[in-house]
Amino acid sequence: MTKALLIIDYTNDFVATNGALTVGTPAQILEPKINQLAQEFLINNDYIILPTDLHNANNPFETEAKLFPPHNLLNTWGRQYFGKLNDWVQAQKNNEHVYAYPKNHYNSFANTNLDNFLRERHITDLHLVGVCTDICVLHTAVAAYDLNYTVTIHSDAVATFTPNGQEWALNHFTNSLGFKVI
Repeated sequence: MTKALLIIDYTNDFVATNGALTVGTPAQILEPKINQLAQEFLINNDYIILPTDLHNANNPFETEAKLFPPHNLLNTWGRQYFGKLNDWVQAQKNNEHVYAYPKNHYNSFANTNLDNFLRERHITDLHLVGVCTDICVLHTAVAAYDLNYTVTIHSDAVATFTPNGQEWALNHFTNSLGFKVI
């Protein structure tokens, strides 16, 4: 069965110490696990998908612009993938099993072709990693649930701003959505 690893928003702005909207250390310590999973999925001939925020500074029509400082702006250091993941993605940019695309909503399915991309390849099994557990990972997970995907959350490869947010989201994945949390 073909499956996909979704690496959600693992960028400098969300992860690096000086990122515009950083989770900081809790996100930084995920780097080895995320890179390991990406390589494992690639070796298994599965898919690695990188839904990544793309925003315009001070756009009054973007909901996030009202809630958060400008982040993940086009052609900025902040939107580049964090650490070794950036090099890995660059090395795989011509690999048909690695798909990076912009998103403008918490939910990686909203306003994108993700669902079509997955269905065309008969992918029904999704593994989610990245940031933020209680925001973009959560909203993507709920959308995947609504679209009848099988979802696994890698608890050692997701992070968010607060321990309470992390705990709540992980419990919600298990207790309300019936997802496998490993």
